[in-house]
Amino acid sequence: MTSSSQVSYLNPTDSEMDRPVAKPRRRRWLWIAAGGGVAAALLGGALWLLPAAHSIAVKASETQIATVKREPFQDYVPLRAEAAPLVQTFVTTVEGGQVDQVLVLDGSEVAAGQPLARLVNPQLRRTVVSQEADIAGKLGDVSNQELTLQRAQADREKELAQAHYDLQKARQELAKRQILHDDGIESDVALKTYSDEAAYDAERVASLEAGRVRETAMAGDARTRIRTLSGRLNDNLNAVQASLDALIVKAPTKGRLTNFLLQPGQALKAGDSVGQVDSEGAYKLTAEVDEFYLGRVAVGEAATADLDGKPVPLKVFRVLPQVAQGRFHVEFAFSGTPPTLRRGQSLDVRLILGDTHPAITLPNEAWMETSGGAYAFVVRPGGGQADRRAIVVRRRNPEQVEVAQGLSPGERVVVSSYAGLSPYAHLILR
Repeated sequence: MTSSSQVSYLNPTDSEMDRPVAKPRRRRWLWIAAGGGVAAALLGGALWLLPAAHSIAVKASETQIATVKREPFQDYVPLRAEAAPLVQTFVTTVEGGQVDQVLVLDGSEVAAGQPLARLVNPQLRRTVVSQEADIAGKLGDVSNQELTLQRAQADREKELAQAHYDLQKARQELAKRQILHDDGIESDVALKTYSDEAAYDAERVASLEAGRVRETAMAGDARTRIRTLSGRLNDNLNAVQASLDALIVKAPTKGRLTNFLLQPGQALKAGDSVGQVDSEGAYKLTAEVDEFYLGRVAVGEAATADLDGKPVPLKVFRVLPQVAQGRFHVEFAFSGTPPTLRRGQSLDVRLILGDTHPAITLPNEAWMETSGGAYAFVVRPGGGQADRRAIVVRRRNPEQVEVAQGLSPGERVVVSSYAGLSPYAHLILR
């Protein structure tokens, strides 16, 4: 009994073997929870890898970040300037002609009025000879007019002198006849004859005196006109003769002759520039400046030049506002005794635009080239993302940019190039 029952236990029947065995419910929920966790992890990773709207992922290792600081800001512009003569006087031809002889070589020091070249112009010479003859004839006519005027005045003086002499004789004769008349020797009729003659001579003298006054005034006016005409004719003659002298090209001032490249046989027109005379020992500095600073550069502003490691004070004395290829020209004069320079020598110049003052600054890096200072990407405190923010910048120098609005000291900003980032509002730093 006992053994059979044991055998039955050890060897179950077919019906017992076909009955299903129930699985524990706890294990099923563990598998479901594990699968959900994996799915959540995968979804979180996918969301982390997927950028938000208007975002772009950039490599943190290739991104340059700087901290906003409050520090002294020096408002200046570095320039590369070139030495040039302070005064440049052009050499021009007064008359046209053909170069006959070059008297001075380019680069020589010349004195004011020194002949530099000689021109020939046969047609001008013939014209001058003709004009000289014409003017000489007119001068002869003027001389004849003046001579005629002098002769007329001399004749009038002679006539007046004769009238005075006749009057004197008539009065003397009348006085004698009056004595004879008083003694009863001369008749009244005879005495009246002498009296009438003396009266006639007196009237004649008075008439000649009055005529001399009128003729003297008229002669004075005529003599003035004659002398004016004569002077004008002489001036014309000098000008005609000077046109031949103008065939000699002369130095307008003292200095060094440059760009003087005349060759014998070369044809020139009146007014052609054939060279220039540069002031020797007096120089200025010229530099090109970015048009960004056009409204801030004015005559009188201070600057310094670096000459052999020593600062040399300068002043802006001329601003040429014409902009070409984004730049304009500025000329500097030395404040004190100008140093010894060579034409074309290059110097580093620092143009000072304002006093040094405390300001909120960022490094003047590649970010300014694209943004123009209108916006910046500010790094979040966690460091994994940077957000675009509108800012306002004022002045800048090669090292610093002055920030007027939008940033605070201590904030971190992406200062590497923003090329291709302008459409985005967020940067994901990876």
